[in-house]
Amino acid sequence: MKTFHNPHHAGHAGQQEMFRGRMVPCHEVPARLDFVLTELQRRPLGDIAPPSVDDTALDAAIARVHSARYLDFLASAWSDWVAMDPANAQRDALPSVWPIGNPHAFRTDVLPRNFAARLGLFSFDSGSPLTAGTWAAARGGAACALAAAHAVAQGERSAFALTRPPGHHAGPDFLGGYCFLNNAAIAAQALRDAGHTKVAVLDVDYHHGNGTQTIFYERADVLTVSVHGDPATEYPFFLGHADERGAGAGAGFNLNLPLPRGTGVAAWRAALDTALQAVSDFGASALVVPMGLDTFEGDPISGFTLKSADYAGVGQALASLGLPTVFTFEGGYAVDEVGTNAVNLLEGFQRPA
Repeated sequence: MKTFHNPHHAGHAGQQEMFRGRMVPCHEVPARLDFVLTELQRRPLGDIAPPSVDDTALDAAIARVHSARYLDFLASAWSDWVAMDPANAQRDALPSVWPIGNPHAFRTDVLPRNFAARLGLFSFDSGSPLTAGTWAAARGGAACALAAAHAVAQGERSAFALTRPPGHHAGPDFLGGYCFLNNAAIAAQALRDAGHTKVAVLDVDYHHGNGTQTIFYERADVLTVSVHGDPATEYPFFLGHADERGAGAGAGFNLNLPLPRGTGVAAWRAALDTALQAVSDFGASALVVPMGLDTFEGDPISGFTLKSADYAGVGQALASLGLPTVFTFEGGYAVDEVGTNAVNLLEGFQRPA
């Protein structure tokens, strides 16, 4: 299994986030990737290298899933933030005002000139700090996802995009949940563009991949499936319910399997079996797995109870589909264990080969 790691990830290192009504140190930290990389070096699965992707091709791939005005915002966000006040260079950018969904309350078609308003327009939470290195890190992560998709399209059985910040909460024109560019969606679209007629995205993160669902919700060529904490009580709260099945041409091509906080491995694996059957019934020729490890029992911001030893079985179950597979690194905030859990899952995937 080839691993593409993001050499720019550490440039995105937020100082603090708003979490449950108070400012706390960021849960999404550079050490998350470093622990996985160290474990991959200790238990090697294959080559590890930074991605080698043409800038023009990368920009085109990102633009396939994100809107032009959102990308323009991200590319200039840090310089615009500092231009508001030179002292901002020492502070993370966090939104403080947002439009809401009522069509008669706020307009979102007019781009505000004020940067604080633009940040709110493109954000859905105040827990995703934007820093001086965020754009380079997010773009480097997209390069990892694209390189992994290209490797799989060219015949590799699997590839791993080891990157942060994560991506599955980022939508076509919004950031949140620590995510800025949707790596899983970029990989899925790249597989489609490489000739795979049907691609499935099976998200195993504790938190629903609301951005990925939004991107593909009206499409029949990409099946989105997610096993996650029930949004009635769990982040991101406003998407991920079982009755969300897709719309228009995409009706029937989105499957959410929400589970209650406290779910153990047996019930979680039963939901995963349902997800695997849906992918099989869809007839996908390639798979993308947003690989969240925050289903772990020790995760500080999640609520399932999987143990480290369980992840090998998760990998084996995913391998049972027999599909060329791209993994993207998503959540997992029990930093000391995240490397072990990640490599256990990936080893389990390789074991049947």
